[in-house]
Amino acid sequence: MITINKIKLRNFEIGGDKLTVLAGPCAMESKEILFRTAEALKNISTENNVNFIFKCSYDKANRSSLSSYRGLGIEKGLELLAEAKKEFDVPIVTDIHSVEQAQIAAEVADIIQIPAFLCRQTDLLVAAAKTGKIVNIKKGQFLSPYQMKSISKKVSDSGNSNIIITDRGVSFGYNNLVSDMRTVPIIHELGYPIIFDATHSVQLPGGGGSYTSGERKFVSTLAKSAVAAGADGLFFEVHPDPDNALCDGPNQIDFQMAANLIKICNDIFNLLNQNQNI
Repeated sequence: MITINKIKLRNFEIGGDKLTVLAGPCAMESKEILFRTAEALKNISTENNVNFIFKCSYDKANRSSLSSYRGLGIEKGLELLAEAKKEFDVPIVTDIHSVEQAQIAAEVADIIQIPAFLCRQTDLLVAAAKTGKIVNIKKGQFLSPYQMKSISKKVSDSGNSNIIITDRGVSFGYNNLVSDMRTVPIIHELGYPIIFDATHSVQLPGGGGSYTSGERKFVSTLAKSAVAAGADGLFFEVHPDPDNALCDGPNQIDFQMAANLIKICNDIFNLLNQNQNI
């Protein structure tokens, strides 16, 4: 029998008997977009009785080109996330890119996220662990799920066992990612809850030449597949107008798609959990 470490956050558990959804805009564009999205997702999550964590990046440091939009920066970004957290009474997840950012972000964030391309950076993992906050490690596109054992151990050996792991596909040839659903039970064998990032997994890295493109039409298929495989939660980048988003537009989803997808994925999750022997 596999034992998964359930992670307590507020009044719910990540890896428990409810689906967990981490969702929000890619890079922070404005207070108006941030608040509209937080309100919409909070309502959708409440209607479907799922655990909701609001996500947004104050800075997207890993961009395709120097001219790519990055966000509002750490000071303004965390200020707005703190406002959204209070206004909508939601926990917050945001990513850090340097050791110095860990404690600063921890003043607002309930979950510190390690970006996929930085998931092997020892000092960054240790700094995140030492905040005492939940650490969400995004599995690098260049790694197998088995390699997350030694990566997560850097956090646990630093005194923090509150770890979740997010899968976002694996590099497959040039400008493409594929998702292997065997990752879900493999991560569970390591003892951690697993979140599946259904929007980053449809990226086509560098597919637009100087920018990353994506295939939004596959978000639904991958999200449903991950939950059917036993994922504890889903990660979505959501925007009121994805086609005009300043970052990751081709793979972000709008409010209606988010509502439909969260409902059906929650139905799948609840069906599976009615019989743990499936």
